[in-house]
Amino acid sequence: MLETFEAVLADYETRAVAETQLRIANFEEFDRRKDEFLISIGADTGRLLQMLIVGAKATRILEIGTSYGYSTLWLADAARVTGGKVHSLEIAPSKVEYARSQLARAGLDGFVEFHVGDAVSTLERLDGPFEFVLLDLWKDLYVPCFERVHPKLAAGGMIAADNMTFPPGAIPAAKIYRAHVRTKADLDSVLVPIGSGIELSRNRSE
Repeated sequence: MLETFEAVLADYETRAVAETQLRIANFEEFDRRKDEFLISIGADTGRLLQMLIVGAKATRILEIGTSYGYSTLWLADAARVTGGKVHSLEIAPSKVEYARSQLARAGLDGFVEFHVGDAVSTLERLDGPFEFVLLDLWKDLYVPCFERVHPKLAAGGMIAADNMTFPPGAIPAAKIYRAHVRTKADLDSVLVPIGSGIELSRNRSE
Protein backbone atom coordinates (compact mmCIF):
# COMPACT_ATOMS: atom_id res chain seq x y z
CA MET A 1 0.00 0.00 0.00
CA LEU A 2 1.05 3.59 -0.59
CA GLU A 3 1.82 5.79 2.41
CA THR A 4 -0.66 8.30 1.01
CA PHE A 5 -3.31 5.58 0.98
CA GLU A 6 -2.70 4.92 4.67
CA ALA A 7 -2.96 8.63 5.50
CA VAL A 8 -6.28 9.07 3.70
CA LEU A 9 -7.61 5.85 5.20
CA ALA A 10 -6.71 7.11 8.67
CA ASP A 11 -8.71 10.29 8.05
CA TYR A 12 -11.70 8.24 6.93
CA GLU A 13 -11.43 6.07 10.04
CA THR A 14 -11.30 9.15 12.31
CA ARG A 15 -14.49 10.41 10.68
CA ALA A 16 -16.14 7.01 11.04
CA VAL A 17 -15.35 6.85 14.77
CA ALA A 18 -16.92 10.28 15.35
CA GLU A 19 -20.03 9.25 13.44
CA THR A 20 -20.31 5.99 15.39
CA GLN A 21 -20.18 7.95 18.65
CA LEU A 22 -23.04 10.14 17.43
CA ARG A 23 -24.99 7.06 16.39
CA ILE A 24 -24.67 5.64 19.90
CA ALA A 25 -25.42 8.93 21.64
CA ASN A 26 -28.35 10.08 19.51
CA PHE A 27 -29.65 7.54 17.03
CA GLU A 28 -32.64 9.69 16.03
CA GLU A 29 -30.36 12.53 14.95
CA PHE A 30 -28.04 10.08 13.18
CA ASP A 31 -30.95 8.50 11.33
CA ARG A 32 -32.27 11.91 10.31
CA ARG A 33 -28.87 12.97 8.93
CA LYS A 34 -27.66 9.54 7.72
CA ASP A 35 -27.03 10.73 4.17
CA GLU A 36 -24.27 12.97 5.56
CA PHE A 37 -22.33 10.05 7.02
CA LEU A 38 -19.86 7.53 5.63
CA ILE A 39 -21.65 4.40 6.89
CA SER A 40 -18.59 2.63 5.51
CA ILE A 41 -17.89 -1.04 4.85
CA GLY A 42 -15.11 -0.94 7.47
CA ALA A 43 -11.44 -1.83 7.27
CA ASP A 44 -11.83 -5.61 7.53
CA THR A 45 -14.28 -5.74 4.64
CA GLY A 46 -12.22 -3.29 2.63
CA ARG A 47 -9.12 -5.41 3.08
CA LEU A 48 -11.02 -8.58 2.11
CA LEU A 49 -12.31 -7.01 -1.10
CA GLN A 50 -8.84 -5.75 -1.94
CA MET A 51 -7.38 -9.22 -1.40
CA LEU A 52 -10.04 -10.84 -3.59
CA ILE A 53 -9.43 -8.41 -6.44
CA VAL A 54 -5.67 -8.70 -6.30
CA GLY A 55 -5.82 -12.49 -5.95
CA ALA A 56 -8.11 -12.75 -8.97
CA LYS A 57 -6.00 -10.23 -10.93
CA ALA A 58 -9.25 -8.44 -11.71
CA THR A 59 -8.91 -5.33 -13.85
CA ARG A 60 -12.56 -4.50 -14.66
CA ILE A 61 -13.98 -3.45 -11.29
CA LEU A 62 -17.45 -2.01 -10.69
CA GLU A 63 -18.65 -0.22 -7.57
CA ILE A 64 -22.39 0.40 -7.32
CA GLY A 65 -22.65 3.10 -4.66
CA THR A 66 -19.64 5.38 -4.18
CA SER A 67 -21.04 7.33 -1.22
CA TYR A 68 -18.10 9.33 0.18
CA GLY A 69 -15.47 7.06 -1.33
CA TYR A 70 -14.30 4.88 1.55
CA SER A 71 -14.75 1.60 -0.31
CA THR A 72 -13.65 3.28 -3.53
CA LEU A 73 -10.27 3.92 -1.91
CA TRP A 74 -9.79 0.18 -1.23
CA LEU A 75 -10.93 -0.80 -4.72
CA ALA A 76 -8.71 1.81 -6.35
CA ASP A 77 -5.66 0.57 -4.45
CA ALA A 78 -6.42 -2.94 -5.66
CA ALA A 79 -6.76 -1.62 -9.22
CA ARG A 80 -3.36 0.02 -8.84
CA VAL A 81 -1.86 -3.40 -8.13
CA THR A 82 -3.67 -5.21 -10.97
CA GLY A 83 -3.35 -2.41 -13.51
CA GLY A 84 -7.13 -2.12 -13.64
CA LYS A 85 -9.81 0.52 -13.34
CA VAL A 86 -12.79 1.03 -11.06
CA HIS A 87 -16.08 2.22 -12.53
CA SER A 88 -17.91 3.81 -9.59
CA LEU A 89 -21.61 4.76 -9.66
CA GLU A 90 -23.16 7.43 -7.44
CA ILE A 91 -26.30 9.55 -7.70
CA ALA A 92 -25.09 12.49 -5.54
CA PRO A 93 -22.54 14.80 -7.27
CA SER A 94 -21.38 16.24 -3.94
CA LYS A 95 -20.38 12.77 -2.70
CA VAL A 96 -18.48 12.10 -5.91
CA GLU A 97 -16.54 15.34 -5.51
CA TYR A 98 -15.59 14.41 -1.96
CA ALA A 99 -14.54 10.91 -3.04
CA ARG A 100 -12.55 12.30 -5.95
CA SER A 101 -10.67 14.71 -3.68
CA GLN A 102 -9.70 11.92 -1.28
CA LEU A 103 -8.54 9.66 -4.11
CA ALA A 104 -6.44 12.52 -5.48
CA ARG A 105 -4.83 12.94 -2.04
CA ALA A 106 -4.00 9.23 -2.08
CA GLY A 107 -2.63 9.37 -5.63
CA LEU A 108 -5.28 6.91 -6.80
CA ASP A 109 -7.68 9.13 -8.77
CA GLY A 110 -6.30 7.84 -12.07
CA PHE A 111 -7.66 4.37 -11.29
CA VAL A 112 -11.31 5.41 -10.95
CA GLU A 113 -13.93 6.61 -13.42
CA PHE A 114 -17.07 8.02 -11.84
CA HIS A 115 -20.54 7.75 -13.33
CA VAL A 116 -23.00 10.21 -11.78
CA GLY A 117 -26.69 9.35 -11.99
CA ASP A 118 -29.28 6.72 -11.25
CA ALA A 119 -27.54 3.38 -10.78
CA VAL A 120 -30.09 1.23 -12.60
CA SER A 121 -30.08 3.46 -15.68
CA THR A 122 -26.29 3.76 -15.65
CA LEU A 123 -25.88 -0.02 -15.48
CA GLU A 124 -28.01 -0.41 -18.58
CA ARG A 125 -25.55 1.78 -20.49
CA LEU A 126 -22.26 0.39 -19.16
CA ASP A 127 -20.47 -2.26 -21.18
CA GLY A 128 -19.14 -5.35 -19.45
CA PRO A 129 -17.71 -7.70 -18.68
CA PHE A 130 -16.86 -6.92 -15.05
CA GLU A 131 -14.58 -9.17 -13.04
CA PHE A 132 -15.43 -7.79 -9.62
CA VAL A 133 -18.55 -5.93 -8.44
CA LEU A 134 -19.28 -4.28 -5.10
CA LEU A 135 -22.97 -3.68 -4.48
CA ASP A 136 -23.51 -1.15 -1.69
CA LEU A 137 -26.35 1.34 -2.10
CA TRP A 138 -29.96 1.62 -0.93
CA LYS A 139 -31.06 -1.93 -0.29
CA ASP A 140 -34.28 -1.81 -2.30
CA LEU A 141 -32.07 -1.31 -5.37
CA TYR A 142 -29.96 -4.43 -4.81
CA VAL A 143 -32.11 -6.79 -6.89
CA PRO A 144 -32.71 -4.34 -9.80
CA CYS A 145 -28.99 -3.54 -9.94
CA PHE A 146 -28.04 -7.21 -9.70
CA GLU A 147 -30.35 -8.08 -12.58
CA ARG A 148 -28.60 -5.55 -14.79
CA VAL A 149 -25.06 -6.48 -13.84
CA HIS A 150 -25.45 -10.26 -13.70
CA PRO A 151 -25.39 -10.68 -17.52
CA LYS A 152 -22.23 -8.56 -17.60
CA LEU A 153 -20.33 -10.59 -14.99
CA ALA A 154 -17.19 -12.17 -16.43
CA ALA A 155 -16.52 -15.90 -16.18
CA GLY A 156 -15.09 -16.40 -12.71
CA GLY A 157 -16.21 -12.89 -11.77
CA MET A 158 -17.49 -12.03 -8.29
CA ILE A 159 -20.23 -9.86 -6.84
CA ALA A 160 -19.92 -8.75 -3.21
CA ALA A 161 -23.11 -7.33 -1.64
CA ASP A 162 -22.70 -5.49 1.67
CA ASN A 163 -25.06 -5.12 4.67
CA MET A 164 -26.42 -8.63 4.72
CA THR A 165 -26.52 -8.83 8.54
CA PHE A 166 -26.35 -5.19 9.70
CA PRO A 167 -27.99 -2.77 10.29
CA PRO A 168 -31.22 -4.47 11.41
CA GLY A 169 -33.35 -2.30 9.14
CA ALA A 170 -31.51 -3.66 6.07
CA ILE A 171 -32.01 -7.34 6.88
CA PRO A 172 -35.43 -7.85 5.22
CA ALA A 173 -34.15 -6.49 1.89
CA ALA A 174 -30.89 -8.42 2.34
CA LYS A 175 -32.82 -11.68 2.72
CA ILE A 176 -34.73 -10.95 -0.48
CA TYR A 177 -31.46 -10.27 -2.29
CA ARG A 178 -29.77 -13.43 -1.02
CA ALA A 179 -32.72 -15.60 -1.99
CA HIS A 180 -32.82 -14.02 -5.43
CA VAL A 181 -29.10 -14.47 -6.10
CA ARG A 182 -29.27 -18.11 -5.08
CA THR A 183 -31.81 -18.86 -7.80
CA LYS A 184 -29.12 -18.25 -10.44
CA ALA A 185 -27.74 -21.56 -11.69
CA ASP A 186 -24.44 -20.05 -12.86
CA LEU A 187 -23.54 -18.56 -9.45
CA ASP A 188 -22.09 -20.00 -6.28
CA SER A 189 -22.92 -17.84 -3.25
CA VAL A 190 -21.86 -17.74 0.37
CA LEU A 191 -22.55 -15.40 3.27
CA VAL A 192 -19.25 -14.14 4.68
CA PRO A 193 -19.56 -13.06 8.36
CA ILE A 194 -17.27 -10.05 8.18
CA GLY A 195 -18.14 -6.42 8.87
CA SER A 196 -21.84 -5.91 8.17
CA GLY A 197 -22.07 -9.24 6.35
CA ILE A 198 -21.10 -9.85 2.71
CA GLU A 199 -22.94 -12.07 0.26
CA LEU A 200 -20.17 -13.20 -2.08
CA SER A 201 -21.31 -14.67 -5.38
CA ARG A 202 -19.01 -16.12 -8.06
CA ASN A 203 -19.79 -16.89 -11.67
CA ARG A 204 -18.75 -20.53 -12.04
CA SER A 205 -18.72 -20.31 -15.85
CA GLU A 206 -15.33 -20.98 -17.39
